[in-house]
Amino acid sequence: MTREPHLEALTTEALGARLRELREQSGRSLRSLSRDLGISPSAVSQIERGRLRPSVSRLIAYVSALGVPLSSVFETGLEKEPEPHRFAIRRSWEVASLELSGGVTFRRLSPVPTKGVEFFESTYPPGTVSSAHGRFLKHEGYEVGTVREGELTIEFETDVVTLAENDSITFPCDHPHIISNRSRTVTAVATWLIVHP
Repeated sequence: MTREPHLEALTTEALGARLRELREQSGRSLRSLSRDLGISPSAVSQIERGRLRPSVSRLIAYVSALGVPLSSVFETGLEKEPEPHRFAIRRSWEVASLELSGGVTFRRLSPVPTKGVEFFESTYPPGTVSSAHGRFLKHEGYEVGTVREGELTIEFETDVVTLAENDSITFPCDHPHIISNRSRTVTAVATWLIVHP
């Protein structure tokens, strides 16, 4: 089997263009979306033009406001729906990661969009946080996560939980939360399954 070169990480410009495309497909105006996000229309425009890289929480708020799954950001046109009663496969070199504000990266692990389920890997370099503005994130669904390397801290409004390597957690996504890597030296890697109602 011939190995192909890995796809480059999605650029800020490619992410912005994809977000603009999703917004336009949803029929939402830039101004209407900015009200839902609590930011200026100029900030939304900067994200969509690739001038401003969103944080994890901003990206999830963006797609949630549009009513689309986070996995739709990663759709490249390479995905092929499996034939009925067949399987779908995507090789590692066909997966582009998405670098967000602060250096956090997301990578979709499911080979094709799967209705009702999202499966991701997140990488948090030392000192990174899911929310650039310290705001708690909440969205639809139910989240299941396992830390594969390092440690991640999940801060809820009333609790703080630190997960070490191979620890797991599950919680409703509408429970406000912030995810961070508080280590100064070790990168944290986790896998996340988000199940939508």
